[in-house]
Amino acid sequence: MALPLALSGQDVIGQARTGTGKTYAFGVAMLQSVGKPRKNRKKPRGLVLVPTRELALQVTEDLVLAAGKLGSRILTVYGGRAYEPQVEALKSGVDVIVGTPGRMLDLIKQKHLDLSQITMMVLDEADRMLDLGFLPDIERIIKLVPEQRQTMLFSATMPGEIVALSRRYLTRPIHVRAETTEAENDAPSQVTQYVYRTHRMDKIEILARLLQAEGRGLTMVFCETKRACDMVHEQLRDRGFAAAAVHGDLGQGQREQALRAFRNGKIDVLVATDVAARGIDIDDVTHVVNYDLPQDEKTYVHRIGRTGRAGRTGVAVTFMEWTEMTRWKVINNALGLGNPEPAESYSSSPHLLEELRIPPGTKGVLPRANRSRAGLDAEEIEDLGETGRTRSRRDKDRDRDRDRDRDRDRDRDRDRDREKDERRERPARNRRRTRGGHASDEVAETVTETVTETVAEVVDVVEVPEAVAPFEGDILDPIHDEIHDEIHEVEEEVEVTPMETTRPAEPEKIIPASPFAIVFRSPDLATEDDLPAPSAATERKAQRGNGRQSGSGGNRPRPRRN
Repeated sequence: MALPLALSGQDVIGQARTGTGKTYAFGVAMLQSVGKPRKNRKKPRGLVLVPTRELALQVTEDLVLAAGKLGSRILTVYGGRAYEPQVEALKSGVDVIVGTPGRMLDLIKQKHLDLSQITMMVLDEADRMLDLGFLPDIERIIKLVPEQRQTMLFSATMPGEIVALSRRYLTRPIHVRAETTEAENDAPSQVTQYVYRTHRMDKIEILARLLQAEGRGLTMVFCETKRACDMVHEQLRDRGFAAAAVHGDLGQGQREQALRAFRNGKIDVLVATDVAARGIDIDDVTHVVNYDLPQDEKTYVHRIGRTGRAGRTGVAVTFMEWTEMTRWKVINNALGLGNPEPAESYSSSPHLLEELRIPPGTKGVLPRANRSRAGLDAEEIEDLGETGRTRSRRDKDRDRDRDRDRDRDRDRDRDRDREKDERRERPARNRRRTRGGHASDEVAETVTETVTETVAEVVDVVEVPEAVAPFEGDILDPIHDEIHDEIHEVEEEVEVTPMETTRPAEPEKIIPASPFAIVFRSPDLATEDDLPAPSAATERKAQRGNGRQSGSGGNRPRPRRN
Protein backbone atom coordinates (compact mmCIF):
# COMPACT_ATOMS: atom_id res chain seq x y z
CA MET A 1 0.00 0.00 0.00
CA ALA A 2 2.83 2.44 0.84
CA LEU A 3 4.93 1.60 -2.23
CA PRO A 4 2.76 3.38 -4.86
CA LEU A 5 2.57 6.48 -2.67
CA ALA A 6 6.33 6.45 -2.12
CA LEU A 7 7.01 6.09 -5.85
CA SER A 8 4.77 9.09 -6.55
CA GLY A 9 6.84 11.31 -4.24
CA GLN A 10 4.26 11.61 -1.46
CA ASP A 11 5.27 11.92 2.20
CA VAL A 12 4.20 8.78 4.02
CA ILE A 13 3.73 7.64 7.63
CA GLY A 14 3.89 3.85 7.64
CA GLN A 15 2.63 1.84 10.58
CA ALA A 16 2.64 -1.93 10.67
CA ARG A 17 3.57 -4.65 13.08
CA THR A 18 7.10 -5.92 13.09
CA GLY A 19 8.06 -8.44 10.44
CA THR A 20 5.74 -7.19 7.67
CA GLY A 21 8.46 -5.80 5.36
CA LYS A 22 8.57 -2.06 6.08
CA THR A 23 12.17 -1.90 4.85
CA TYR A 24 11.26 -2.77 1.29
CA ALA A 25 8.35 -0.32 1.39
CA PHE A 26 10.77 2.61 1.44
CA GLY A 27 13.87 0.84 0.08
CA VAL A 28 12.48 0.07 -3.37
CA ALA A 29 11.12 3.60 -3.79
CA MET A 30 14.43 5.14 -2.67
CA LEU A 31 16.53 3.04 -5.04
CA GLN A 32 14.13 3.84 -7.87
CA SER A 33 14.36 7.59 -7.29
CA VAL A 34 18.15 7.57 -6.89
CA GLY A 35 18.69 5.56 -10.05
CA LYS A 36 21.98 4.20 -11.32
CA PRO A 37 25.21 5.67 -9.98
CA ARG A 38 27.12 8.31 -11.93
CA LYS A 39 30.82 9.10 -11.83
CA ASN A 40 30.33 12.83 -11.47
CA ARG A 41 27.88 12.41 -8.57
CA LYS A 42 29.55 11.75 -5.23
CA LYS A 43 27.16 13.27 -2.72
CA PRO A 44 24.39 11.01 -1.38
CA ARG A 45 20.81 11.48 -2.54
CA GLY A 46 19.11 9.02 -0.17
CA LEU A 47 19.28 9.10 3.65
CA VAL A 48 18.04 6.49 6.14
CA LEU A 49 18.26 7.10 9.90
CA VAL A 50 18.00 4.12 12.27
CA PRO A 51 18.35 3.87 16.08
CA THR A 52 20.83 0.98 16.44
CA ARG A 53 23.93 -0.33 14.72
CA GLU A 54 22.48 -3.78 14.18
CA LEU A 55 19.44 -2.33 12.45
CA ALA A 56 21.70 -0.18 10.24
CA LEU A 57 23.55 -3.29 9.05
CA GLN A 58 20.31 -5.14 8.39
CA VAL A 59 18.76 -2.27 6.42
CA THR A 60 21.94 -2.02 4.35
CA GLU A 61 21.82 -5.74 3.55
CA ASP A 62 18.17 -5.45 2.46
CA LEU A 63 18.91 -2.43 0.27
CA VAL A 64 21.90 -4.14 -1.36
CA LEU A 65 19.71 -7.16 -2.08
CA ALA A 66 16.94 -4.97 -3.50
CA ALA A 67 19.37 -2.96 -5.63
CA GLY A 68 20.22 -6.06 -7.61
CA LYS A 69 21.85 -5.08 -10.89
CA LEU A 70 21.43 -1.34 -10.35
CA GLY A 71 24.80 -1.20 -8.64
CA SER A 72 23.76 1.52 -6.21
CA ARG A 73 26.52 2.58 -3.86
CA ILE A 74 25.20 2.10 -0.33
CA LEU A 75 27.26 3.04 2.72
CA THR A 76 26.63 2.21 6.37
CA VAL A 77 27.95 4.66 8.98
CA TYR A 78 27.71 3.96 12.70
CA GLY A 79 29.80 4.28 15.80
CA GLY A 80 32.18 1.75 17.28
CA ARG A 81 34.38 1.37 14.21
CA ALA A 82 37.15 3.33 12.48
CA TYR A 83 36.42 6.55 10.61
CA GLU A 84 38.91 5.99 7.79
CA PRO A 85 36.97 3.37 5.73
CA GLN A 86 33.80 5.45 5.96
CA VAL A 87 35.63 8.64 4.94
CA GLU A 88 37.26 6.90 1.97
CA ALA A 89 33.88 5.59 0.80
CA LEU A 90 32.37 9.08 1.04
CA LYS A 91 35.22 10.50 -1.06
CA SER A 92 34.70 7.82 -3.71
CA GLY A 93 31.00 8.61 -3.97
CA VAL A 94 27.81 7.32 -2.31
CA ASP A 95 24.22 7.12 -3.52
CA VAL A 96 22.43 6.05 -0.32
CA ILE A 97 23.73 6.44 3.21
CA VAL A 98 22.32 4.44 6.15
CA GLY A 99 23.42 5.13 9.70
CA THR A 100 22.84 6.22 13.25
CA PRO A 101 22.44 9.94 14.09
CA GLY A 102 25.55 10.20 16.29
CA ARG A 103 28.17 9.05 13.76
CA MET A 104 26.42 10.93 10.98
CA LEU A 105 26.72 14.21 12.89
CA ASP A 106 30.41 13.49 13.56
CA LEU A 107 31.10 13.09 9.84
CA ILE A 108 29.16 16.27 9.10
CA LYS A 109 31.22 18.24 11.66
CA GLN A 110 34.43 16.96 10.08
CA LYS A 111 33.09 18.10 6.66
CA HIS A 112 33.29 14.60 5.20
CA LEU A 113 29.52 14.27 4.69
CA ASP A 114 27.36 16.71 2.74
CA LEU A 115 23.57 16.34 2.81
CA SER A 116 22.80 19.23 0.48
CA GLN A 117 21.64 16.93 -2.34
CA ILE A 118 19.33 14.62 -0.37
CA THR A 119 16.05 14.10 -2.20
CA MET A 120 14.55 11.36 -0.03
CA MET A 121 14.80 10.92 3.73
CA VAL A 122 13.52 8.00 5.84
CA LEU A 123 13.19 7.67 9.61
CA ASP A 124 13.01 3.96 10.43
CA GLU A 125 11.85 2.82 13.89
CA ALA A 126 11.20 6.44 14.77
CA ASP A 127 9.59 5.67 18.12
CA ARG A 128 12.71 3.82 19.24
CA MET A 129 14.89 6.78 18.29
CA LEU A 130 12.73 8.99 20.46
CA ASP A 131 13.04 6.55 23.35
CA LEU A 132 16.84 6.62 23.04
CA GLY A 133 16.91 10.43 23.10
CA PHE A 134 17.85 11.00 19.44
CA LEU A 135 15.21 13.69 18.83
CA PRO A 136 17.67 16.67 19.08
CA ASP A 137 20.11 14.95 16.72
CA ILE A 138 17.34 14.15 14.25
CA GLU A 139 16.20 17.77 14.23
CA ARG A 140 19.76 18.97 13.57
CA ILE A 141 20.09 16.56 10.64
CA ILE A 142 16.72 17.57 9.19
CA LYS A 143 17.82 21.22 9.18
CA LEU A 144 20.82 20.24 7.03
CA VAL A 145 18.64 18.50 4.44
CA PRO A 146 16.99 20.55 1.65
CA GLU A 147 13.41 21.55 2.30
CA GLN A 148 12.33 20.25 -1.09
CA ARG A 149 12.56 16.56 -0.30
CA GLN A 150 10.42 13.49 0.25
CA THR A 151 10.18 12.34 3.85
CA MET A 152 8.88 8.98 5.06
CA LEU A 153 8.47 7.83 8.64
CA PHE A 154 8.05 4.17 9.58
CA SER A 155 7.34 2.69 12.99
CA ALA A 156 5.56 -0.25 14.54
CA THR A 157 3.87 1.97 17.14
CA MET A 158 2.67 5.54 16.81
CA PRO A 159 2.94 7.51 20.08
CA GLY A 160 2.06 11.19 20.36
CA GLU A 161 5.65 12.37 19.90
CA ILE A 162 5.84 10.71 16.49
CA VAL A 163 2.61 12.38 15.43
CA ALA A 164 3.98 15.78 16.53
CA LEU A 165 7.24 15.13 14.66
CA SER A 166 5.38 14.21 11.49
CA ARG A 167 3.27 17.38 11.63
CA ARG A 168 6.40 19.50 12.02
CA TYR A 169 8.62 18.06 9.29
CA LEU A 170 6.34 16.19 6.86
CA THR A 171 4.30 17.86 4.13
CA ARG A 172 0.70 16.63 3.98
CA PRO A 173 1.67 13.05 4.90
CA ILE A 174 -0.57 10.06 4.28
CA HIS A 175 -0.92 7.67 7.21
CA VAL A 176 -0.86 4.06 6.03
CA ARG A 177 -1.77 1.22 8.41
CA ALA A 178 -1.22 -2.40 7.48
CA GLU A 179 -3.94 -3.64 9.85
CA THR A 180 -7.22 -2.62 11.42
CA THR A 181 -7.50 -0.20 14.32
CA GLU A 182 -8.79 -2.83 16.69
CA ALA A 183 -5.76 -5.05 16.17
CA GLU A 184 -3.02 -2.42 16.05
CA ASN A 185 -1.96 -3.08 19.64
CA ASP A 186 -2.43 -6.81 19.54
CA ALA A 187 0.59 -9.08 19.52
CA PRO A 188 1.26 -11.12 16.37
CA SER A 189 -1.34 -13.85 16.08
CA GLN A 190 1.21 -16.38 14.79
CA VAL A 191 2.96 -16.35 18.18
CA THR A 192 1.76 -18.63 20.97
CA GLN A 193 2.30 -16.83 24.26
CA TYR A 194 2.93 -18.35 27.70
CA VAL A 195 3.37 -16.40 30.92
CA TYR A 196 4.58 -18.03 34.14
CA ARG A 197 4.92 -16.66 37.64
CA THR A 198 8.35 -17.90 38.69
CA HIS A 199 10.95 -17.42 41.39
CA ARG A 200 14.09 -15.48 40.57
CA MET A 201 16.43 -18.34 41.55
CA ASP A 202 14.48 -20.86 39.46
CA LYS A 203 14.32 -18.96 36.16
CA ILE A 204 17.68 -20.17 34.86
CA GLU A 205 16.67 -23.79 35.53
CA ILE A 206 13.38 -23.33 33.67
CA LEU A 207 15.22 -21.68 30.78
CA ALA A 208 17.76 -24.53 30.57
CA ARG A 209 14.97 -27.09 30.36
CA LEU A 210 13.01 -24.98 27.86
CA LEU A 211 16.04 -24.94 25.55
CA GLN A 212 15.71 -28.73 25.31
CA ALA A 213 12.05 -28.67 24.24
CA GLU A 214 10.87 -30.56 21.18
CA GLY A 215 11.00 -28.66 17.93
CA ARG A 216 13.06 -25.77 19.31
CA GLY A 217 15.17 -23.88 16.79
CA LEU A 218 17.01 -20.60 17.24
CA THR A 219 16.08 -18.86 20.50
CA MET A 220 16.40 -15.26 21.65
CA VAL A 221 16.49 -14.48 25.38
CA PHE A 222 15.84 -10.88 26.45
CA CYS A 223 17.16 -9.42 29.70
CA GLU A 224 16.59 -6.01 31.21
CA THR A 225 20.19 -5.08 32.07
CA LYS A 226 23.65 -5.75 30.67
CA ARG A 227 24.75 -7.43 33.90
CA ALA A 228 21.79 -9.83 33.78
CA CYS A 229 22.58 -10.52 30.13
CA ASP A 230 26.16 -11.51 30.98
CA MET A 231 25.01 -13.63 33.92
CA VAL A 232 22.48 -15.62 31.86
CA HIS A 233 24.99 -16.07 29.03
CA GLU A 234 27.70 -17.40 31.35
CA GLN A 235 25.36 -19.80 33.13
CA LEU A 236 23.98 -21.19 29.87
CA ARG A 237 27.49 -21.65 28.53
CA ASP A 238 28.49 -23.51 31.70
CA ARG A 239 25.47 -25.78 31.24
CA GLY A 240 26.64 -26.79 27.77
CA PHE A 241 24.54 -24.54 25.49
CA ALA A 242 26.00 -22.71 22.51
CA ALA A 243 25.08 -19.17 23.55
CA ALA A 244 26.35 -15.62 22.95
CA ALA A 245 25.52 -12.19 24.36
CA VAL A 246 24.73 -8.89 22.65
CA HIS A 247 24.53 -5.64 24.59
CA GLY A 248 25.95 -2.13 24.66
CA ASP A 249 29.09 -2.90 26.68
CA LEU A 250 30.46 -5.22 24.01
CA GLY A 251 32.65 -3.95 21.21
CA GLN A 252 31.08 -3.63 17.78
CA GLY A 253 33.20 -6.51 16.48
CA GLN A 254 31.95 -8.79 19.25
CA ARG A 255 28.33 -7.81 18.61
CA GLU A 256 28.58 -8.47 14.90
CA GLN A 257 30.42 -11.73 15.57
CA ALA A 258 27.57 -12.93 17.81
CA LEU A 259 24.89 -11.98 15.26
CA ARG A 260 26.75 -13.69 12.41
CA ALA A 261 27.22 -16.84 14.47
CA PHE A 262 23.50 -16.77 15.35
CA ARG A 263 22.42 -16.33 11.73
CA ASN A 264 24.81 -19.03 10.53
CA GLY A 265 23.63 -21.54 13.15
CA LYS A 266 26.94 -21.84 14.99
CA ILE A 267 25.09 -20.85 18.14
CA ASP A 268 21.40 -21.35 18.81
CA VAL A 269 20.84 -19.07 21.83
CA LEU A 270 21.27 -15.29 21.69
CA VAL A 271 21.02 -13.47 25.02
CA ALA A 272 20.44 -9.77 24.42
CA THR A 273 19.10 -6.56 25.85
CA ASP A 274 16.48 -4.46 24.05
CA VAL A 275 19.18 -3.34 21.62
CA ALA A 276 18.24 -6.44 19.58
CA ALA A 277 14.50 -6.09 20.06
CA ARG A 278 13.95 -3.67 17.18
CA GLY A 279 14.15 -4.53 13.52
CA ILE A 280 16.45 -7.55 13.81
CA ASP A 281 15.20 -10.06 11.24
CA ILE A 282 16.66 -13.55 11.64
CA ASP A 283 15.11 -16.59 10.04
CA ASP A 284 14.14 -19.74 11.94
CA VAL A 285 13.75 -18.06 15.35
CA THR A 286 11.21 -20.38 16.95
CA HIS A 287 11.30 -19.23 20.59
CA VAL A 288 11.57 -15.87 22.33
CA VAL A 289 12.03 -15.81 26.10
CA ASN A 290 11.43 -12.72 28.21
CA TYR A 291 13.80 -13.63 31.02
CA ASP A 292 13.02 -10.24 32.59
CA LEU A 293 9.57 -8.74 32.26
CA PRO A 294 9.57 -5.77 29.82
CA GLN A 295 8.80 -2.28 31.05
CA ASP A 296 5.72 -1.67 28.89
CA GLU A 297 3.48 -3.24 26.29
CA LYS A 298 5.38 -1.71 23.34
CA THR A 299 8.62 -3.39 24.36
CA TYR A 300 6.71 -6.63 24.88
CA VAL A 301 5.31 -6.48 21.32
CA HIS A 302 8.72 -5.76 19.79
CA ARG A 303 10.43 -8.53 21.74
CA ILE A 304 8.05 -11.32 20.84
CA GLY A 305 7.97 -9.96 17.29
CA ARG A 306 11.40 -11.52 16.68
CA THR A 307 9.59 -14.82 16.13
CA GLY A 308 6.58 -15.66 13.97
CA ARG A 309 7.82 -13.40 11.16
CA ALA A 310 6.67 -13.55 7.54
CA GLY A 311 3.82 -15.95 8.20
CA ARG A 312 5.80 -18.37 10.39
CA THR A 313 4.75 -19.54 13.83
CA GLY A 314 6.63 -19.10 17.07
CA VAL A 315 6.51 -19.43 20.84
CA ALA A 316 6.94 -16.56 23.32
CA VAL A 317 7.59 -17.36 26.99
CA THR A 318 7.57 -14.67 29.67
CA PHE A 319 8.86 -15.06 33.22
CA MET A 320 7.21 -12.87 35.84
CA GLU A 321 8.19 -12.54 39.48
CA TRP A 322 5.81 -11.92 42.36
CA THR A 323 6.90 -8.28 42.71
CA GLU A 324 6.11 -7.62 39.02
CA MET A 325 2.42 -8.48 39.21
CA THR A 326 1.26 -4.87 38.89
CA ARG A 327 3.39 -4.21 35.80
CA TRP A 328 2.16 -7.38 34.14
CA LYS A 329 -1.47 -6.41 34.73
CA VAL A 330 -0.84 -3.12 32.92
CA ILE A 331 0.70 -4.96 29.94
CA ASN A 332 -2.08 -7.54 29.95
CA ASN A 333 -4.83 -4.92 29.98
CA ALA A 334 -3.16 -2.84 27.26
CA LEU A 335 -2.82 -5.81 24.90
CA GLY A 336 -5.99 -7.65 25.96
CA LEU A 337 -4.20 -10.95 26.56
CA GLY A 338 -6.76 -12.20 29.11
CA ASN A 339 -4.20 -13.55 31.57
CA PRO A 340 -4.09 -11.12 34.53
CA GLU A 341 -2.81 -13.69 37.06
CA PRO A 342 -0.39 -16.23 35.56
CA ALA A 343 -0.09 -19.61 37.22
CA GLU A 344 2.63 -20.18 39.79
CA SER A 345 5.23 -22.36 38.09
CA TYR A 346 8.51 -24.07 38.88
CA SER A 347 11.02 -26.04 36.86
CA SER A 348 9.33 -29.29 37.87
CA SER A 349 5.70 -28.18 37.37
CA PRO A 350 3.81 -30.68 35.19
CA HIS A 351 1.77 -28.03 33.35
CA LEU A 352 4.95 -26.13 32.36
CA LEU A 353 6.60 -29.27 30.95
CA GLU A 354 3.44 -30.19 29.06
CA GLU A 355 2.75 -26.75 27.54
CA LEU A 356 6.34 -26.13 26.43
CA ARG A 357 6.76 -29.72 25.15
CA ILE A 358 9.70 -30.47 27.41
CA PRO A 359 10.45 -34.22 27.54
CA PRO A 360 9.97 -35.82 31.00
CA GLY A 361 13.16 -36.29 32.97
CA THR A 362 14.93 -33.35 31.32
CA LYS A 363 17.60 -31.76 33.50
CA GLY A 364 19.07 -28.29 33.49
CA VAL A 365 22.31 -29.39 31.77
CA LEU A 366 22.55 -30.19 28.07
CA PRO A 367 23.81 -33.77 27.55
CA ARG A 368 27.18 -34.02 25.84
CA ALA A 369 25.69 -36.08 23.04
CA ASN A 370 23.48 -33.10 22.06
CA ARG A 371 26.26 -30.50 22.00
CA SER A 372 26.63 -30.35 18.24
CA ARG A 373 26.92 -26.59 17.66
CA ALA A 374 30.31 -25.14 16.71
CA GLY A 375 30.01 -22.31 19.20
CA LEU A 376 30.90 -18.62 19.13
CA ASP A 377 34.64 -19.21 18.81
CA ALA A 378 34.08 -20.85 15.42
CA GLU A 379 32.98 -17.46 14.03
CA GLU A 380 35.93 -15.18 13.37
CA ILE A 381 35.81 -11.70 14.85
CA GLU A 382 36.32 -8.93 12.32
CA ASP A 383 38.85 -6.20 13.01
CA LEU A 384 36.81 -3.03 12.59
CA GLY A 385 39.37 -0.62 14.00
CA GLU A 386 36.94 0.12 16.80
CA THR A 387 36.97 3.53 18.44
CA GLY A 388 36.02 3.98 22.08
CA ARG A 389 35.61 0.27 22.45
CA THR A 390 34.17 -0.94 25.71
CA ARG A 391 34.69 -4.40 27.04
CA SER A 392 32.39 -7.01 28.39
CA ARG A 393 32.00 -7.89 32.01
CA ARG A 394 33.98 -11.08 31.42
CA ASP A 395 36.98 -9.12 30.13
CA LYS A 396 36.76 -6.72 33.06
CA ASP A 397 36.65 -9.59 35.54
CA ARG A 398 39.67 -11.17 33.84
CA ASP A 399 41.64 -7.92 34.14
CA ARG A 400 40.55 -7.54 37.76
CA ASP A 401 41.77 -11.05 38.56
CA ARG A 402 45.06 -10.33 36.80
CA ASP A 403 45.53 -7.15 38.84
CA ARG A 404 44.68 -9.03 42.03
CA ASP A 405 47.26 -11.72 41.25
CA ARG A 406 49.85 -9.05 40.48
CA ASP A 407 49.17 -7.32 43.80
CA ARG A 408 49.39 -10.65 45.62
CA ASP A 409 52.77 -11.41 44.03
CA ARG A 410 54.00 -7.93 44.89
CA ASP A 411 52.93 -8.36 48.52
CA ARG A 412 54.58 -11.78 48.65
CA ASP A 413 57.87 -10.34 47.35
CA ARG A 414 57.65 -7.49 49.82
CA ASP A 415 57.11 -9.94 52.71
CA ARG A 416 60.03 -12.05 51.52
CA ASP A 417 62.33 -9.01 51.44
CA ARG A 418 61.12 -7.99 54.89
CA GLU A 419 61.93 -11.44 56.25
CA LYS A 420 65.42 -11.24 54.75
CA ASP A 421 66.01 -7.87 56.38
CA GLU A 422 64.78 -9.17 59.71
CA ARG A 423 67.05 -12.20 59.38
CA ARG A 424 70.04 -9.90 58.84
CA GLU A 425 69.10 -7.71 61.79
CA ARG A 426 68.45 -10.63 64.15
CA PRO A 427 72.14 -11.07 65.28
CA ALA A 428 72.34 -7.34 65.96
CA ARG A 429 69.22 -7.57 68.14
CA ASN A 430 70.78 -10.49 70.04
CA ARG A 431 73.90 -8.43 70.60
CA ARG A 432 71.87 -5.52 71.89
CA ARG A 433 70.01 -7.78 74.31
CA THR A 434 73.23 -9.13 75.91
CA ARG A 435 75.42 -7.37 78.39
CA GLY A 436 79.18 -7.12 78.29
CA GLY A 437 79.30 -7.67 74.51
CA HIS A 438 79.07 -11.51 74.64
CA ALA A 439 76.21 -13.70 73.49
CA SER A 440 74.12 -15.25 76.18
CA ASP A 441 74.83 -18.74 77.40
CA GLU A 442 71.49 -19.96 76.12
CA VAL A 443 72.35 -18.99 72.52
CA ALA A 444 75.75 -20.68 72.72
CA GLU A 445 74.24 -23.86 74.16
CA THR A 446 71.56 -23.92 71.46
CA VAL A 447 74.14 -23.57 68.67
CA THR A 448 76.34 -26.24 70.20
CA GLU A 449 73.47 -28.71 70.56
CA THR A 450 72.29 -28.10 66.98
CA VAL A 451 75.73 -28.61 65.47
CA THR A 452 76.34 -31.70 67.60
CA GLU A 453 73.02 -33.30 66.59
CA THR A 454 73.70 -32.58 62.91
CA VAL A 455 77.15 -34.12 63.08
CA ALA A 456 75.80 -37.18 64.89
CA GLU A 457 73.18 -37.68 62.21
CA VAL A 458 75.83 -37.45 59.48
CA VAL A 459 78.06 -39.94 61.25
CA ASP A 460 75.20 -42.37 61.77
CA VAL A 461 74.32 -42.28 58.08
CA VAL A 462 77.85 -43.24 57.05
CA GLU A 463 77.97 -46.98 56.36
CA VAL A 464 81.18 -48.69 57.37
CA PRO A 465 82.26 -51.63 55.20
CA GLU A 466 82.74 -54.98 56.93
CA ALA A 467 86.38 -55.10 55.90
CA VAL A 468 87.07 -51.86 57.71
CA ALA A 469 84.96 -52.65 60.79
CA PRO A 470 87.96 -53.68 62.98
CA PHE A 471 89.60 -50.34 62.25
CA GLU A 472 86.45 -48.28 62.81
CA GLY A 473 87.78 -46.60 65.92
CA ASP A 474 91.10 -45.69 64.34
CA ILE A 475 89.32 -44.14 61.36
CA LEU A 476 86.50 -42.30 63.10
CA ASP A 477 88.36 -40.96 66.15
CA PRO A 478 90.32 -38.35 64.13
CA ILE A 479 87.07 -37.35 62.43
CA HIS A 480 85.40 -36.84 65.82
CA ASP A 481 88.32 -34.74 66.98
CA GLU A 482 88.13 -32.52 63.91
CA ILE A 483 84.38 -32.13 64.38
CA HIS A 484 84.80 -31.08 68.00
CA ASP A 485 87.42 -28.54 66.91
CA GLU A 486 84.97 -27.15 64.41
CA ILE A 487 82.32 -26.91 67.15
CA HIS A 488 84.73 -24.95 69.36
CA GLU A 489 85.47 -22.59 66.49
CA VAL A 490 81.73 -22.03 65.94
CA GLU A 491 81.30 -21.33 69.66
CA GLU A 492 84.12 -18.82 69.55
CA GLU A 493 82.53 -17.13 66.53
CA VAL A 494 79.24 -16.89 68.39
CA GLU A 495 80.95 -14.75 71.03
CA VAL A 496 80.61 -11.27 69.69
CA THR A 497 82.84 -8.34 70.41
CA PRO A 498 81.36 -5.42 72.29
CA MET A 499 79.28 -3.11 70.17
CA GLU A 500 78.61 0.52 70.65
CA THR A 501 75.08 1.17 71.69
CA THR A 502 72.82 2.93 69.24
CA ARG A 503 70.32 4.05 71.86
CA PRO A 504 69.89 7.79 72.16
CA ALA A 505 71.65 9.34 75.16
CA GLU A 506 69.35 9.99 78.09
CA PRO A 507 69.27 13.52 79.45
CA GLU A 508 71.34 14.06 82.59
CA LYS A 509 69.41 14.38 85.82
CA ILE A 510 70.03 17.53 87.83
CA ILE A 511 70.44 16.53 91.50
CA PRO A 512 71.23 19.35 93.95
CA ALA A 513 74.05 18.84 96.46
CA SER A 514 71.66 19.24 99.38
CA PRO A 515 67.91 19.24 99.42
CA PHE A 516 68.05 22.34 101.62
CA ALA A 517 70.30 24.33 99.31
CA ILE A 518 69.16 27.84 98.48
CA VAL A 519 68.14 27.86 94.89
CA PHE A 520 67.05 31.53 94.70
CA ARG A 521 67.98 34.53 96.82
CA SER A 522 66.09 37.76 96.52
CA PRO A 523 68.13 40.93 96.13
CA ASP A 524 68.58 43.27 99.12
CA LEU A 525 66.58 46.40 98.30
CA ALA A 526 66.89 48.08 101.76
CA THR A 527 68.78 51.35 102.31
CA GLU A 528 70.61 52.74 105.32
CA ASP A 529 67.66 55.01 106.23
CA ASP A 530 65.18 52.16 106.28
CA LEU A 531 64.49 50.48 109.62
CA PRO A 532 63.76 46.83 109.74
CA ALA A 533 60.13 46.04 110.28
CA PRO A 534 59.40 44.60 113.75
CA SER A 535 58.24 41.06 113.98
CA ALA A 536 54.92 39.97 115.44
CA ALA A 537 56.62 38.69 118.62
CA THR A 538 58.33 42.00 119.12
CA GLU A 539 55.05 43.88 118.75
CA ARG A 540 53.29 41.64 121.29
CA LYS A 541 56.14 42.10 123.74
CA ALA A 542 55.96 45.85 123.32
CA GLN A 543 52.21 45.88 123.90
CA ARG A 544 52.64 43.77 127.01
CA GLY A 545 55.21 46.21 128.37
CA ASN A 546 53.03 49.21 127.71
CA GLY A 547 50.17 47.59 129.61
CA ARG A 548 52.24 47.15 132.78
CA GLN A 549 53.53 50.70 132.66
CA SER A 550 50.05 52.13 132.34
CA GLY A 551 48.79 50.04 135.28
CA SER A 552 51.53 51.18 137.66
CA GLY A 553 51.60 54.92 136.78
CA GLY A 554 47.85 55.56 137.08
CA ASN A 555 47.74 57.73 133.96
CA ARG A 556 45.00 55.54 132.42
CA PRO A 557 42.08 57.77 131.26
CA ARG A 558 38.82 57.49 133.17
CA PRO A 559 35.63 56.42 131.49
CA ARG A 560 33.24 59.22 130.56
CA ARG A 561 29.92 59.39 132.49
CA ASN A 562 26.70 60.45 130.97
